[in-house]
Amino acid sequence: MVDGADGSDRAVGAYGPGRSGGPNQTINIPAPRAPAVRDLRGRHGRGPTRLAFAAGDLVVVSGLPGSGKSTLIARTATGPRVDSQDTRERWEHGALGRLPYALYRPLVRLAHYAGLRRALRSGEGVVVHDCGTQKWVRRWLVREARRRGTELHLVLLDVPVTTALAGQRARGRGVSRYAFARHRVTVTRLLALATSGGLPEGCGAAVLLDRPAADGLDAITFGRPGPTVRTLPAPPAGVPRPA
Repeated sequence: MVDGADGSDRAVGAYGPGRSGGPNQTINIPAPRAPAVRDLRGRHGRGPTRLAFAAGDLVVVSGLPGSGKSTLIARTATGPRVDSQDTRERWEHGALGRLPYALYRPLVRLAHYAGLRRALRSGEGVVVHDCGTQKWVRRWLVREARRRGTELHLVLLDVPVTTALAGQRARGRGVSRYAFARHRVTVTRLLALATSGGLPEGCGAAVLLDRPAADGLDAITFGRPGPTVRTLPAPPAGVPRPA
């Protein structure tokens, strides 16, 4: 359901570019009878202000370097979040921060994945910063969601290359041309897949955001009741459990 500004509940339709909508809305992901891909681009500030996921779901935020992933996560995540940029900044302010980043990058990555492992073991819903180029990380998250009996969702930022490059300059930190090109190929593939209604393997739903839609979000929340899981009683000895 979508919670209206007046406190009423209105059925969620197939939200896409140009569809009706207004501020102070919550979109449940996924929602009954709604498409698996929710395209919130091109709504010119009339998109939802909150994305609500079921308790224990995992949300991956992906996009080009400089597209605003870390900013979005820091501003909207109401529960546990795992962002490699947070890890890097902590190390930069530590004893090794005086050294070139390339020298201690492997340690930062180890610390980041250790933090991700701790967050996943908590069983809570987690928002994860993902560059998209490390496929093994996505497979790890898919396995964890399946183990929990919850869903993995993708929030994909779609911004022009010029905007992403400007974002890197604004934060005073960029990636190499080679790394940016790899990210661009990955993000372009994800956008093409999601725009056509498809999803990456193991993903339960995707949300597409342009910069105005991302700026309009106030919160990414967890706790909406998920699907009921029916547990079958143990069969008598010698009787196989039904499939």
